[in-house]
Amino acid sequence: MTKDGALFLGAGANVSYGDTVIGTNHTLPMRKAARCTGGLWVGKFIRTCTCRRVLTAEASAMIGECCSRLCALKGFAGHGEQANIHVRRHGGRQMPCGGKAEAA
Repeated sequence: MTKDGALFLGAGANVSYGDTVIGTNHTLPMRKAARCTGGLWVGKFIRTCTCRRVLTAEASAMIGECCSRLCALKGFAGHGEQANIHVRRHGGRQMPCGGKAEAA
């Protein structure tokens, strides 16, 4: 079983418990949504924030090169140029505006 909204395991667990007092409170994903999400729980109402940290200029330039090439493939010119700015600034490479970074 890989696409269930909720599992009730053991003789002591049942759907009515999950619907009312011990779990997802009767709100489970419908149709194909169970492929990517589980039942409703308090965490669905909490805003999460993820953080990214690049510690060195060398790492920023290397990540920028990869990002620049990927953005060129996807047609994301603005994001690609933002990556190119970091390649210029932190990698010391001269690149044309709107160009695609090649691996150093």
